[in-house]
Amino acid sequence: MIKHIIGASILTLLPVLAAAESHGGMEGDAEKGERVFRKCQACHAVGEGAENKVGPVLNGVVDREIASVEGFEYSDVLKEMGAEGKTWTSEELAAFLEKPRDYAKGTKMAFAGLRKEEERADVIAFLKTHEMGE
Repeated sequence: MIKHIIGASILTLLPVLAAAESHGGMEGDAEKGERVFRKCQACHAVGEGAENKVGPVLNGVVDREIASVEGFEYSDVLKEMGAEGKTWTSEELAAFLEKPRDYAKGTKMAFAGLRKEEERADVIAFLKTHEMGE
């Protein structure tokens, strides 16, 4: 009986674990991410009418080619990544947001990073709610 209960519990958890794994190990909360994004607003904009600031507009950033916003002058390292065809997947964004200067040595981004995995997942979930051309 115990084996049956344990087996059923594991089967119930498998879809949850698979979903978490497919999102860099953690599913983010867009509402919490909106609050985390306040740390980014001095340099980045999202939403309708957003324009480049010190950093590029982040509408549509998830799954977008790195260094591809028209009219923004990126650092050489990000230009090289874009030229290699790299994209801002959720996993790449999470790595960059953790420690931007370690991820892209030579980046112009002065932000130290988001140390908490949950904050990174939340802000990525928030960014996913903003499509290109908003």
